[in-house]
Amino acid sequence: MYCEVYLFDAPYHIDRAFDYYTDRDICVGDIVRVPFGRQNKLRMGVVALVKDKSEGMNIKPVHSVLSARISFTEEMLGLCLFLKEHTLCTFGEAAKAILPRGALSENLNIKYSELLSLAVGEEETEKLLSSDGKGRIKSEGQREILRYLRGIGSADREIVKMLPGVTAAHIAALIKKGILTSDKTELYRNPYEKYFSKTDTEPIVLSRAQRAAYGVIEKLYLEDKPRCALLHGITGSGKTKIIMSAIDKAVAEGKKVIMMVPEIALTPQTLSIFCSRYGRRVATIHSSLSQGERLDAWRRIRDGGVDVVIGTRSAVLAPLDNIGLIIMDEEHEHTYKSESDPKYHARDVAAYRCARHNALLLLASATPSLESFYKAKSGIYTLIQLKERYGGFELPEAVIVDMREEIRLGNVGPISDRLLKELQGCQSRDEQGILFLNRRGYNSQISCKKCGEVLSCPRCSVSLTYHVGGEGKLMCHMCGYTQKLPKACPECGGTDLSFLGFGTQKVEGELSRYLPDMTVMRMDADTTTGKLSYDRMLEDFREGKADILLGTQMVAKGHDFPRVTLVGVVLADTSLYVSDFRAAERTFSLLTQVIGRAGRAGPGGRAIIQTYSPKNEIIKLACLQDYDSFYEGEIAIRKELSYPPFCDIVTLTLTSEDEAQLMRSSVTLSEFVLERLNKEYNSLPFVVFGPFEAQVYKINSKFRMKMIFKCKLNSKTRAFFRECLEKFALCKDVNLSADMNPFGV
Repeated sequence: MYCEVYLFDAPYHIDRAFDYYTDRDICVGDIVRVPFGRQNKLRMGVVALVKDKSEGMNIKPVHSVLSARISFTEEMLGLCLFLKEHTLCTFGEAAKAILPRGALSENLNIKYSELLSLAVGEEETEKLLSSDGKGRIKSEGQREILRYLRGIGSADREIVKMLPGVTAAHIAALIKKGILTSDKTELYRNPYEKYFSKTDTEPIVLSRAQRAAYGVIEKLYLEDKPRCALLHGITGSGKTKIIMSAIDKAVAEGKKVIMMVPEIALTPQTLSIFCSRYGRRVATIHSSLSQGERLDAWRRIRDGGVDVVIGTRSAVLAPLDNIGLIIMDEEHEHTYKSESDPKYHARDVAAYRCARHNALLLLASATPSLESFYKAKSGIYTLIQLKERYGGFELPEAVIVDMREEIRLGNVGPISDRLLKELQGCQSRDEQGILFLNRRGYNSQISCKKCGEVLSCPRCSVSLTYHVGGEGKLMCHMCGYTQKLPKACPECGGTDLSFLGFGTQKVEGELSRYLPDMTVMRMDADTTTGKLSYDRMLEDFREGKADILLGTQMVAKGHDFPRVTLVGVVLADTSLYVSDFRAAERTFSLLTQVIGRAGRAGPGGRAIIQTYSPKNEIIKLACLQDYDSFYEGEIAIRKELSYPPFCDIVTLTLTSEDEAQLMRSSVTLSEFVLERLNKEYNSLPFVVFGPFEAQVYKINSKFRMKMIFKCKLNSKTRAFFRECLEKFALCKDVNLSADMNPFGV
């Protein structure tokens, strides 16, 4: 028999299936070791096809097969090929994204509970323990085990090992003699075990608007065809209840569900709802799980022990069968787009899987991406809208504060007088507030007053951020480089340094100074480094252990805190003026989402928006929660300038530690692109920009040049980009990567 094997570590230019022969029983999807290259070095790969004949010469044999516990289903193999074709990654990169970490190790990190039981009766046990010299057990450790088990019959191995004088050798000896039996049971590690203690069997009560929305979703689901619906509801409109009703329907019919959330911070809130409703048939997948926890979740899903998978972007790759429904909550979020190979968007993978299973893809958001809303308005997706808050509550009153006026009045701090007064009002009414600032650290930039030099990262072309704590330190938020705060400018020796800008640490200090009686909880990348940090902090805030939740974008969306009546945006301009055509969309979404956290359980919600651009139309529309007006204005600009959804954008990025070599390669790439576009691909509509320096030119000592293409992605255009990647695949000093429709350009 022969089999076709894709290698996990094949370079791009030879990424194809290779023929091997075997005399053992091998199945499609098995992970195997095979000899490769002149030195026949053993490589790992996956069997994509088993056949009777091969046209190849000098066919080598399969060396070995890994554990059958980790193998690929037919759909997983198809998914690898889909990712390879649509993201231009290698098959191995796609396979490693689907498999959990540790799945390819020699010994799977599987935990067992082992029950030890007496294999002999009471009379025989007495004889073994007899003290007349005729007992067969001479070892005191073995005798201790028998004495302990004589009364209870069986016990966990770990408990037995804790008996005085007992070792693993004593247990092994008794098993060998047939006196003890051992019964192993696999254990599944789950850090969210506590969520299974509650049970929710109450029927979901929907409002009239919610029932109408659910009716449309149910009709699409029952068609048993690939369908996509966009659930567009204002913040607080009760989209979660509709989603739960749809999941109830799918699970009741024996179908399985994938539910995606954009942030790990939203996982505990979502899990507490779904675990109490669907019990242990729920599994979780996200990057904060340990290697063993993620492997166990993957095995449970793969073995059919799960009905509902909840997680972040990677949950869409879960080895789930019989899928009836895939849900993307907050579908507009950039975190659904992977920035490492394979550079997939979860929405595209979800659509592919729904097509295979005749399933429904349900996108949900208060601020849908322009691409999704355009498809919904065009009839490609089914548009379902909720235009009122659940319970009849009003949207928060949003007030724009001009920070230029604050400076003129002598307030140069990050907190305006209006926001400070509103926070004091929360304290008097025993309410909570959320403050959002998408910058961490204390000061965002330090410069020398004498020569103007900005203290920058030696490995990246970005300024260092000042963080307090201990003696204070400067940190690069790109590569993680840190250094002590210098006493003098490294360029001119000047000792007068300016500390410019502010981050969450500084705002936390200001709040502690002005509101000493209020407890502030800061939630950013610096305070959530520990395992399950998000869970603990959010639970503490929900239980009222803090009055103010201050944080970056992880506090801005999806959360539902009943006592939060005030939301403050410390600086609304941070994402507005970056050089990206999506800047307006990103700013509108972020502001709309964070404003929507206030007043969700009652009237009187308020939002204070601090900005240096109070007349900006995007900020005004976000305060009004007017998505339709924002969409009409933005889609007209996109159409006029030919940006998505009216075209696709592809970036080619050259990366090298050798700047001179990078420049030479940029010229080579540019010449190759022009040559190919003027010949074989001259019939395709392309608009080409570059090569030019990336927005952040150097990251972690590697320089980057980019080319940007406007085109329509299809098999022909992908073939062109594939040729570009193959052109540079053998270059040792320069790497070329492609990204289809990146979130940031």
